[in-house]
Amino acid sequence: MPKCIVAEDEKLLATALQRELAAAWPELEVVAVCEDGGEALEAIATHRPDVAFLDIRMPGLTGMEVAAAAADASPATLVVFVTAYDQYAVDAFERGAVDYLLKPVVGQRLAQTVARLRSRLADDAERHARRTGDVARDLIARFEEPAAEPLTWITAGAGKATRLILVDDVIYFRADNKYTLLATAEGDALVSRPIRDLLRQLDSRTFRQIHRSTIVNLRQVASVERDDSGKGCLRLRGRPETLSVSQPFMAIFRAM
Repeated sequence: MPKCIVAEDEKLLATALQRELAAAWPELEVVAVCEDGGEALEAIATHRPDVAFLDIRMPGLTGMEVAAAAADASPATLVVFVTAYDQYAVDAFERGAVDYLLKPVVGQRLAQTVARLRSRLADDAERHARRTGDVARDLIARFEEPAAEPLTWITAGAGKATRLILVDDVIYFRADNKYTLLATAEGDALVSRPIRDLLRQLDSRTFRQIHRSTIVNLRQVASVERDDSGKGCLRLRGRPETLSVSQPFMAIFRAM
Protein backbone atom coordinates (compact mmCIF):
# COMPACT_ATOMS: atom_id res chain seq x y z
CA MET A 1 0.00 0.00 0.00
CA PRO A 2 1.53 3.39 -0.98
CA LYS A 3 2.05 5.93 1.82
CA CYS A 4 2.06 9.71 1.88
CA ILE A 5 2.35 12.67 4.19
CA VAL A 6 0.42 15.93 3.92
CA ALA A 7 2.12 19.14 5.07
CA GLU A 8 -0.27 22.09 5.30
CA ASP A 9 -0.49 24.62 8.13
CA GLU A 10 -4.16 25.48 7.49
CA LYS A 11 -6.24 22.68 8.97
CA LEU A 12 -9.26 23.18 6.70
CA LEU A 13 -7.08 22.93 3.58
CA ALA A 14 -5.29 19.87 4.96
CA THR A 15 -8.63 18.17 5.63
CA ALA A 16 -9.91 19.06 2.17
CA LEU A 17 -6.79 17.62 0.51
CA GLN A 18 -7.11 14.39 2.49
CA ARG A 19 -10.74 14.10 1.42
CA GLU A 20 -9.87 14.61 -2.25
CA LEU A 21 -7.00 12.12 -1.99
CA ALA A 22 -9.30 9.49 -0.50
CA ALA A 23 -11.55 9.84 -3.54
CA ALA A 24 -8.79 9.99 -6.17
CA TRP A 25 -6.45 7.37 -4.67
CA PRO A 26 -8.37 5.13 -2.21
CA GLU A 27 -5.45 2.79 -1.49
CA LEU A 28 -3.11 5.65 -0.54
CA GLU A 29 -2.42 5.74 3.22
CA VAL A 30 -1.89 9.14 4.83
CA VAL A 31 0.64 8.36 7.56
CA ALA A 32 1.16 11.92 8.87
CA VAL A 33 -0.44 15.35 8.62
CA CYS A 34 2.04 18.12 9.48
CA GLU A 35 1.55 21.80 10.28
CA ASP A 36 5.08 23.12 9.72
CA GLY A 37 8.16 22.37 7.67
CA GLY A 38 10.23 20.89 10.48
CA GLU A 39 7.50 18.44 11.40
CA ALA A 40 7.14 17.51 7.72
CA LEU A 41 10.86 16.81 7.32
CA GLU A 42 10.94 14.62 10.42
CA ALA A 43 7.83 12.76 9.21
CA ILE A 44 9.50 12.10 5.85
CA ALA A 45 12.66 10.82 7.54
CA THR A 46 10.63 8.62 9.92
CA HIS A 47 8.01 7.17 7.57
CA ARG A 48 9.88 7.35 4.24
CA PRO A 49 6.60 7.80 2.38
CA ASP A 50 6.15 7.22 -1.32
CA VAL A 51 4.73 10.75 -1.75
CA ALA A 52 4.87 14.04 0.14
CA PHE A 53 2.34 16.79 -0.52
CA LEU A 54 4.09 19.97 0.63
CA ASP A 55 2.63 23.42 1.04
CA ILE A 56 5.18 25.95 -0.19
CA ARG A 57 4.56 28.56 2.52
CA MET A 58 4.84 26.89 5.92
CA PRO A 59 6.20 28.06 9.26
CA GLY A 60 9.85 27.22 9.78
CA LEU A 61 11.14 25.36 6.75
CA THR A 62 9.34 26.09 3.50
CA GLY A 63 8.08 23.33 1.26
CA MET A 64 11.00 23.96 -1.07
CA GLU A 65 13.51 23.55 1.76
CA VAL A 66 11.79 20.36 2.93
CA ALA A 67 11.93 18.97 -0.62
CA ALA A 68 15.63 19.77 -0.91
CA ALA A 69 16.40 18.05 2.41
CA ALA A 70 14.05 15.13 1.68
CA ALA A 71 16.21 14.17 -1.29
CA ASP A 72 18.78 13.11 1.33
CA ALA A 73 16.45 12.03 4.14
CA SER A 74 14.25 9.82 1.96
CA PRO A 75 15.50 9.67 -1.64
CA ALA A 76 12.58 7.60 -2.94
CA THR A 77 9.90 10.06 -1.78
CA LEU A 78 8.15 11.86 -4.64
CA VAL A 79 7.23 15.48 -3.93
CA VAL A 80 4.12 17.40 -4.96
CA PHE A 81 4.01 21.09 -4.11
CA VAL A 82 0.68 22.58 -3.10
CA THR A 83 0.63 26.33 -3.65
CA ALA A 84 -1.65 29.33 -3.80
CA TYR A 85 0.91 31.17 -5.95
CA ASP A 86 0.90 30.62 -9.69
CA GLN A 87 3.01 33.60 -10.77
CA TYR A 88 6.58 32.57 -10.01
CA ALA A 89 6.39 28.89 -9.18
CA VAL A 90 4.38 27.03 -11.79
CA ASP A 91 6.74 27.64 -14.73
CA ALA A 92 9.60 26.15 -12.74
CA PHE A 93 7.53 23.17 -11.58
CA GLU A 94 6.49 22.41 -15.15
CA ARG A 95 10.07 21.53 -16.00
CA GLY A 96 8.89 18.04 -15.09
CA ALA A 97 11.02 17.46 -12.01
CA VAL A 98 8.17 18.01 -9.55
CA ASP A 99 4.41 18.22 -9.78
CA TYR A 100 2.24 20.93 -8.27
CA LEU A 101 -1.35 21.58 -7.25
CA LEU A 102 -2.95 24.99 -7.00
CA LYS A 103 -5.18 25.81 -4.03
CA PRO A 104 -7.99 25.07 -3.71
CA VAL A 105 -7.26 21.57 -4.97
CA VAL A 106 -9.66 20.49 -7.69
CA GLY A 107 -10.55 16.82 -8.08
CA GLN A 108 -9.88 16.67 -11.83
CA ARG A 109 -6.40 18.22 -11.47
CA LEU A 110 -5.61 15.94 -8.53
CA ALA A 111 -6.57 12.92 -10.65
CA GLN A 112 -3.91 13.99 -13.18
CA THR A 113 -1.34 14.27 -10.39
CA VAL A 114 -2.27 10.82 -9.07
CA ALA A 115 -1.82 9.34 -12.55
CA ARG A 116 1.64 10.92 -12.80
CA LEU A 117 2.59 9.67 -9.34
CA ARG A 118 1.46 6.12 -10.08
CA SER A 119 3.56 6.15 -13.24
CA ARG A 120 6.64 7.52 -11.49
CA LEU A 121 6.30 5.09 -8.59
CA ALA A 122 6.63 2.36 -11.15
CA ASP A 123 9.73 4.09 -12.55
CA ASP A 124 13.03 4.92 -10.86
CA ALA A 125 11.74 6.93 -7.88
CA GLU A 126 15.18 7.50 -6.35
CA ARG A 127 16.54 9.03 -9.57
CA HIS A 128 13.46 11.25 -9.73
CA ALA A 129 13.91 12.32 -6.10
CA ARG A 130 17.51 13.40 -6.69
CA ARG A 131 16.31 15.57 -9.56
CA THR A 132 13.54 16.95 -7.34
CA GLY A 133 16.13 17.94 -4.74
CA ASP A 134 18.21 19.76 -7.34
CA VAL A 135 15.20 21.70 -8.62
CA ALA A 136 14.01 22.53 -5.09
CA ARG A 137 17.43 23.97 -4.20
CA ASP A 138 17.36 26.02 -7.40
CA LEU A 139 13.91 27.36 -6.53
CA ILE A 140 15.07 28.31 -3.04
CA ALA A 141 17.94 30.31 -4.49
CA ARG A 142 15.80 32.08 -7.08
CA PHE A 143 12.43 32.61 -5.44
CA GLU A 144 12.44 32.27 -1.67
CA GLU A 145 11.79 35.50 0.22
CA PRO A 146 11.84 36.21 3.98
CA ALA A 147 8.68 37.20 5.83
CA ALA A 148 7.55 40.71 4.95
CA GLU A 149 7.85 41.96 8.54
CA PRO A 150 9.99 39.64 10.65
CA LEU A 151 9.74 39.87 14.42
CA THR A 152 12.11 42.44 15.99
CA TRP A 153 11.29 42.46 19.72
CA ILE A 154 9.85 39.93 22.16
CA THR A 155 8.45 40.78 25.58
CA ALA A 156 8.94 38.39 28.50
CA GLY A 157 7.76 38.65 32.08
CA ALA A 158 10.44 39.22 34.74
CA GLY A 159 8.72 39.41 38.13
CA LYS A 160 6.75 42.64 38.21
CA ALA A 161 8.64 44.01 35.24
CA THR A 162 8.46 43.28 31.52
CA ARG A 163 11.70 42.45 29.79
CA LEU A 164 12.23 43.60 26.19
CA ILE A 165 14.44 41.21 24.23
CA LEU A 166 15.86 42.07 20.83
CA VAL A 167 15.27 39.06 18.60
CA ASP A 168 18.79 39.30 17.15
CA ASP A 169 20.14 38.79 20.70
CA VAL A 170 18.39 35.42 21.05
CA ILE A 171 20.87 32.59 20.56
CA TYR A 172 18.21 29.91 20.32
CA PHE A 173 14.54 29.18 21.00
CA ARG A 174 13.40 25.90 22.57
CA ALA A 175 9.85 24.62 23.08
CA ASP A 176 8.88 24.15 26.73
CA ASN A 177 5.33 22.74 26.88
CA LYS A 178 3.04 25.69 26.04
CA TYR A 179 5.89 28.14 26.52
CA THR A 180 9.08 28.88 24.61
CA LEU A 181 12.49 29.34 26.23
CA LEU A 182 14.63 32.16 24.84
CA ALA A 183 18.35 31.71 25.45
CA THR A 184 20.52 34.83 25.32
CA ALA A 185 24.06 35.64 26.44
CA GLU A 186 22.57 37.40 29.50
CA GLY A 187 20.37 34.47 30.53
CA ASP A 188 17.11 32.71 29.74
CA ALA A 189 13.50 33.89 29.56
CA LEU A 190 10.16 32.18 29.06
CA VAL A 191 7.43 33.57 26.83
CA SER A 192 3.86 32.31 26.73
CA ARG A 193 3.91 31.68 23.00
CA PRO A 194 4.32 28.28 21.35
CA ILE A 195 7.39 27.90 19.19
CA ARG A 196 5.22 27.20 16.14
CA ASP A 197 3.80 30.73 16.33
CA LEU A 198 7.29 32.20 16.52
CA LEU A 199 8.35 30.21 13.46
CA ARG A 200 5.87 32.19 11.39
CA GLN A 201 7.42 35.53 12.37
CA LEU A 202 11.16 34.93 12.49
CA ASP A 203 13.43 35.91 9.61
CA SER A 204 14.31 32.60 7.94
CA ARG A 205 17.62 34.04 6.67
CA THR A 206 18.84 34.22 10.27
CA PHE A 207 16.80 31.71 12.30
CA ARG A 208 16.73 28.07 11.27
CA GLN A 209 14.98 25.08 12.74
CA ILE A 210 17.37 22.29 13.76
CA HIS A 211 14.87 20.07 15.58
CA ARG A 212 11.11 20.01 15.95
CA SER A 213 11.50 21.89 19.25
CA THR A 214 14.58 24.07 18.57
CA ILE A 215 15.35 27.13 16.43
CA VAL A 216 18.86 28.59 16.31
CA ASN A 217 20.22 32.00 15.40
CA LEU A 218 22.76 31.24 12.65
CA ARG A 219 24.77 34.32 13.59
CA GLN A 220 25.37 32.76 17.00
CA VAL A 221 26.68 29.42 15.67
CA ALA A 222 30.43 29.01 16.06
CA SER A 223 30.73 25.59 14.37
CA VAL A 224 28.76 22.61 13.08
CA GLU A 225 30.00 19.08 13.76
CA ARG A 226 28.64 15.76 12.54
CA ASP A 227 29.00 12.31 14.09
CA ASP A 228 29.09 8.92 12.37
CA SER A 229 25.33 8.45 12.76
CA GLY A 230 24.59 11.57 10.71
CA LYS A 231 23.42 13.68 13.63
CA GLY A 232 24.88 17.14 14.13
CA CYS A 233 26.06 19.29 17.01
CA LEU A 234 26.21 23.09 17.07
CA ARG A 235 28.72 24.99 19.19
CA LEU A 236 27.47 28.45 20.09
CA ARG A 237 28.88 31.89 20.64
CA GLY A 238 28.12 33.26 24.10
CA ARG A 239 26.73 30.01 25.57
CA PRO A 240 28.61 26.96 26.91
CA GLU A 241 26.04 24.33 25.92
CA THR A 242 25.83 22.63 22.53
CA LEU A 243 22.67 22.01 20.49
CA SER A 244 21.80 18.73 18.80
CA VAL A 245 20.70 18.79 15.18
CA SER A 246 18.31 16.03 14.11
CA GLN A 247 19.69 13.96 11.26
CA PRO A 248 17.10 15.14 8.67
CA PHE A 249 17.93 18.79 9.43
CA MET A 250 21.63 18.31 8.68
CA ALA A 251 20.69 18.37 5.00
CA ILE A 252 19.52 21.96 5.47
CA PHE A 253 22.99 22.96 6.63
CA ARG A 254 24.61 21.20 3.68
CA ALA A 255 22.34 23.12 1.28
CA MET A 256 23.28 26.51 2.77
